[in-house]
Amino acid sequence: MDHEVEKSEYVIDIRSLSFQYGTKTVLENINLQVQKGSFLGLVGPNGSGKSTLIKCILGLLQPNKGDIKLFGQPINKFNHWEKIGFVSQKANSFNTGFPASVFEVVSMGLFRKVGLFRFLTKQHKEKVREAIALVGMTDYLKQNIGELSGGQQQRVFIARALVSDPELLILDEPTVGVDIQSANNFYEMLSELNQKGITLLLVTHDVAAMTEKVSAVACLNKQLHFHGNTNDFQENHGLSAFHGQEVHLLTHNHGHGGQ
Repeated sequence: MDHEVEKSEYVIDIRSLSFQYGTKTVLENINLQVQKGSFLGLVGPNGSGKSTLIKCILGLLQPNKGDIKLFGQPINKFNHWEKIGFVSQKANSFNTGFPASVFEVVSMGLFRKVGLFRFLTKQHKEKVREAIALVGMTDYLKQNIGELSGGQQQRVFIARALVSDPELLILDEPTVGVDIQSANNFYEMLSELNQKGITLLLVTHDVAAMTEKVSAVACLNKQLHFHGNTNDFQENHGLSAFHGQEVHLLTHNHGHGGQ
């Protein structure tokens, strides 16, 4: 049993990964391990390769060199994709005219488990309600998704990813286009999900708010320039070179009394 735990200590294990689009190197010699139960913030400037790395982790792109293991298994043999929930940046540009309630949108997250044209059982419906409650959207259960604010919609998409009980949740720039207060509430919610045992990988530009919540930070700009805890990240003065400009890390507490 101990051996089993040791084997799955890393939810994501990336070794010597490189990726090229044609002759252009986008990722170079990436070594990154994400421990079970951690909350990793992945930061980097535009064009740094963050989205490409996420696509490699999700099996959508194949690296030119290196290896990826998910939950201890090589990615080409991994077939438990229900363990991974993904919320893309495109969720922010959701068609507001789409005629679906919050309940219906979240229930779509179960299609992989129950099949596209099968009816939801009583237990499935309860799972949907639990996921909606987990993100604090129970009061909006029957409301049309298009009538919600950007921050509320993002909570619904998180619920859709959570409804199938993933062990790892990957979020790509989830607070783009969301106001500061909603973004802070959103990070608070992610922190609570992490405390419930879900491993989180958050891609974000919002460095200041992110460093108050995550347990580790990875800085990517073609190569991995930093990977460690938030205190070391805030004290690391080499980050200005990584961004190509001076970096100021500000902690801002908006009525949450910092953690």
